[in-house]
Amino acid sequence: MSLKIYNTMTREQETFVPLEPGKVKMYVCGPTVYDYIHIGNARPVIFFDVVRRYLEFAGYEVEYVSNFTDVDDKLIRKAEQLGTTVPEVAEKFIAAFNENIEGMGVRKASLNPRVTENMSEIVAFIHELVEKGYAYESGGDVYYRTNKFADYGKLSHQNMEELQLGIRIEVDERKEHGQDFVLWKAAKPGEIYWDSPWGQGRPGWHIECSAMARKYLGDTLDIHGGGLDLQFPHHECEIAQSEVLTGKPMARYWMHNGYINIDNQKMSKSLGNGVTVNELLKRTKSAAIRYFMLSSHYRSPLNFNHDTIAQAESSVQRITNCMDNLQHRMAAAGTIAQENLAEIGERVSLIVEQFKAKMNDDFNTPDAITALFELVSEANQYMKQAVVTVQGLQLFIDALQMMDNVLGLLPQAGGNDEKGLPDAEIEALIEERIEARRMKNWARADEIRDLLAAQNIVLEDTPQGIRWKRK
Repeated sequence: MSLKIYNTMTREQETFVPLEPGKVKMYVCGPTVYDYIHIGNARPVIFFDVVRRYLEFAGYEVEYVSNFTDVDDKLIRKAEQLGTTVPEVAEKFIAAFNENIEGMGVRKASLNPRVTENMSEIVAFIHELVEKGYAYESGGDVYYRTNKFADYGKLSHQNMEELQLGIRIEVDERKEHGQDFVLWKAAKPGEIYWDSPWGQGRPGWHIECSAMARKYLGDTLDIHGGGLDLQFPHHECEIAQSEVLTGKPMARYWMHNGYINIDNQKMSKSLGNGVTVNELLKRTKSAAIRYFMLSSHYRSPLNFNHDTIAQAESSVQRITNCMDNLQHRMAAAGTIAQENLAEIGERVSLIVEQFKAKMNDDFNTPDAITALFELVSEANQYMKQAVVTVQGLQLFIDALQMMDNVLGLLPQAGGNDEKGLPDAEIEALIEERIEARRMKNWARADEIRDLLAAQNIVLEDTPQGIRWKRK
């Protein structure tokens, strides 16, 4: 079954065919680094991490670029509030972003270009637009002539009157038309600036991604992604800028994820109901955050509250327990050659195919998770048998690991789920406790038990011996 993607441009599911066979060029708009990211920012970070993982599982070589906007009005205001500089603000929150995505088990992009490192390309891009008559200078600012681009509004499917409401900059008499958007902003006294043919200033928001996407991935991307809030004006403006310059479609597939609500209310600064990833990671495991984000289809809205996170924690624990049990049974299982694995293998293969079919259906992660739980149920039933074999257990372990390589729901290196004692140290302490009990050194045995309990390690006696797990 071929991968199908819902293309925001056409409002239809389309079979995915990259520009170059076997390779995918994907650009996802990154954060403006003036503060800690909130869970709304985390949704595209996690979802497009899964998109990348699945494309790689499907055999594609993925070049994944996600930018940092490290100069902007918000950074300038933040620097003023903190009594520091824009570069220092950017460095602080880029470091925080990288720590947060690692805490959520997200792999870093192939490249994270910064606006400030690509200023010459941005200025050159604007200059080309001016030369072609699609942009004009006015009072030290440079604006894009939206009425000159006949297809303006084709992504958001709005007409020019409707689009007027979404333009970031207020109506200004210096603009030829109200819909025109800024490409270059003249610097105010005391603000950070770069030199340009139009004077000292800094780029507008939209031009940055057009210039960086073109520089690092070429004239046409395979996938351009981001949150629904970026569809207009940001992505609409990117299209207008890029396509008049290159004469080619900016992207073959446009993907946008839905919003996150907090207790059924829109997350907003005015309501003060935002939740930062920085705070969430202090009380929630990364796998549970990922599960929550993937438990609804990416284009649907998500509702965040205590109950939804608690449910995610419980679901992730069930998956983790299954893998732990499979690996624990492996240590005691035999290799009975005469066991017929055909029936088990067929059941596992059907579930794996179901998982792939759901992921091929516009990255339907909630149904893919359902397939994963079917595998967990089958594995648990198999382990109830009086005799299990290494071969049988390995079939389930391999399938579960394959699915998790895409979804990232098991405790993983780099996530926040494995803080505390390393596995090897835990195993050594358990062996020491077993020996202490054999020697009737009850004091030392109790001491080790208490030490492990303090690290949230639970010991369980099983027919195969003592096993452990993290709470």
